[in-house]
This record gives sequence, structure tokens and C-alpha cells, in this order.
Amino acid sequence: MKPSISILHCRCSSSGLRSTATRFPRYASTSSTTSTSSSSSSSPPSSTTTTPSSTSPKTRWLALTLVSLAAAGAGAYIRSQTPDSATLNKETFTKYSLVSRDPVSATSSLFTLRPHYHSDSNYDVYEEAWRTGVWSVMFKQPQLQIGRDYTPLPTTAATALTVDEENEGYLRFFIRKDPFGEVSRYLHSLDVGADIELRGPQIECEIPVGTKEILFIAGGTGIAPALQAGYSLLNRTSEGDRPRIHIIWASRLRADCVGGVSDTVKALDAPSSRSWFSGWFGSSNSVSQKETVSTVSREQGQSLIVRELEALKSQYPGQITVDYYLDEDNRFIGKNDLAEFIKPSKEVEGQQKHKLILVSGPEGFISYMAGPKVWAQGTELQGPLKGIIKELDPKDWAVWKL
Repeated sequence: MKPSISILHCRCSSSGLRSTATRFPRYASTSSTTSTSSSSSSSPPSSTTTTPSSTSPKTRWLALTLVSLAAAGAGAYIRSQTPDSATLNKETFTKYSLVSRDPVSATSSLFTLRPHYHSDSNYDVYEEAWRTGVWSVMFKQPQLQIGRDYTPLPTTAATALTVDEENEGYLRFFIRKDPFGEVSRYLHSLDVGADIELRGPQIECEIPVGTKEILFIAGGTGIAPALQAGYSLLNRTSEGDRPRIHIIWASRLRADCVGGVSDTVKALDAPSSRSWFSGWFGSSNSVSQKETVSTVSREQGQSLIVRELEALKSQYPGQITVDYYLDEDNRFIGKNDLAEFIKPSKEVEGQQKHKLILVSGPEGFISYMAGPKVWAQGTELQGPLKGIIKELDPKDWAVWKL
């Protein structure tokens, strides 16, 4: 998924962002006016001078003002101790607490968060999003008032949550620290226990109910949406319906995918000659492939993400396959690698497509594979299909850029 950064404006409509400036509630103060009833008497008026009331109008207004200020202060304090919303939602930011930050590699970590305030509704919000397809939530950087979307990881057998953690609404994220990314640098600077504000869920791609096959092409942390897509699709497995997903994951760092063993024979052939980012960030040095990822796995074990993928494969045997491409080993995704999977089918022309290609990763990766996304009238659109997927003419596949 292409990372997106949004500026959080303080002014908003009822459906927009809520200002993070301190808001004081409006209170209607009421005062009971004491009316002095003069008793009628048949006796003539006394010649004695009338004594004025002991409380002057000025004194009464001062007392009322002090009472109103005290009430407003008490109300503001109570509101400061009560959450605006304990349930994740699209309209306002909800506070979460950082439970742990576990390193995956030198530049990436697994973040585990739980809602700051308990809400039974969070479980239902998550489940609806998982059933729909690929989704994300926005993290807020409060100092700069900007936000960025990140994709939650599904719960697998590798990192199964306890019943209490599920009930508490825990969420996990695979986040890389970008030296130029304000939000990712902010998140990696936080201590365990710190509050983080989230808003969502935002559906990035709805996976149609009739989908039978997905080819997911992931670059770097784009593997998180791939895990989501696999989780969403394979949860629809039944006796008469066994959808399949093939994941092609390109990673620059061995630490991210250490222990990953490719499932197809084609992935074990000679490495491709060109990296997807060679045209964007300079040419990649050609090096001999001294050791495959599978060789490293026997020496160093499996990375956290590889364990997630293997757990998903164990849960749905025969329905998920994964191929790994490692830049450090001079192995890059080429047209021939994709041609093995993008083949014409025998479906009747005009029939609803049941096969889906998803591309997720850095902007350059998506552009190389399927062409860039475009902006129009302040909205990010898919743009025309280009890149090496276009060259393969995937007539029987629907293509979506994340």
C-alpha cells in the first residue's frame, strides 16, 4: 500500500477532523431570582425610612459569575477525564496505548496497541473490516498535525492473541522507520505506554465475495496488506469454496524475510537482472547469489513476518503460496515471474471477474509494476494500468493499486 500523509486541519465540519485544541463545553447557567412579596396592609404607610436589601445587584452578579466559572471548570475537568470515543471510528481520533514495539529488522518494528479506554464495540468494528477486505487506520502526529495510514496485521497462529487481548481490541502494525517520514520517526521515538491517536477503519480495497484467486505483489512493508488480503479471502473457505492466494514479496533487507522459502520452482531459477528501483534510485550492483533465503533460514531461524506467512499457510493448507525476492541476493521480480501466474482463463467474455491482482508497496514499486496512481480534484485515483503488468495484458484479472 502506498503510504499516505494527510495534514490535519483544526477547522472542520461535523463530518471532518476534530480540532485537537482544547475545547471548553458550553454550559447553560440558570439562576433563581428571589422575588420580594410585599404584604398588603390596611394600615397606612409608616413614616419610618425603608432599609435597602443587604445584597446589592452588583454583589449578586459577582456571586453568579463565580458560581458559573466554578461549574465550567468542574465540567471541563470531568470532560478531560472522559474519552470522546472509546470505539475506533472514522469521524474522530481514538486514543490507543503502545503495549510493545518489537524490532523486526534494523529499520522496522512490530507495534502492538490497545485502546486506552475499553469498548466492547471495537471487536465488531474490526470484524466488519476484516470481512470486507484490505483496510487501514490513520495515525496522528500531534506536534505537526499530520496523519499517515498504516495497515493492521491479522491475528494468525504465529502470534495468536489471548482472549483478553482480543476482547480489549489489540491491533498490530508492521512499520518501517523512514528517515524522511515524520510520522514513522515519531512513532519509533515513543516509549511503551505512550498514547497514540487512531482514526478509521478506511477500506482500501473491497475483495468481492465471488473472488476465487488473488495474486498479491508486495514490496517491503506492503506485505502487511498481503497478509490482510490472505486472511480476508481464506476466511471464506468452505467445503465447496477454496479460494487461493499467491504472494510475491520483494524485500531489500534479508532480516525482514529471513527464513522464507519460496513455494514455486520458478522462484529458484537464476535471479533477474534488474531491480524495480534501479530506474528510480540508481542502478543496483550485480552480485553473485552466494546464498538463498532458505539457506539463511537454517542458520538464523525465521523473521516475525515469515512466521506470520507460515502460520497462514498451515491454517489453510494448499490455498496460499509465497515466493520471496531479495535485493541483497540480486533477485528481483521480472515479467517472466509474473507471467507464470497471469494466464488467460476460459471464462466467458463479459462474465464477472473472479481473479484479482493487488499491488502494494513504495510509490516507485507500484509505478514499476502497474503504473502510478494519480491525483484529481484532491483525490487519489487508480490511474491507467501501465508497467510490466500492462505488458502481460491481464484480460481476465482485475488490478488494484494499494
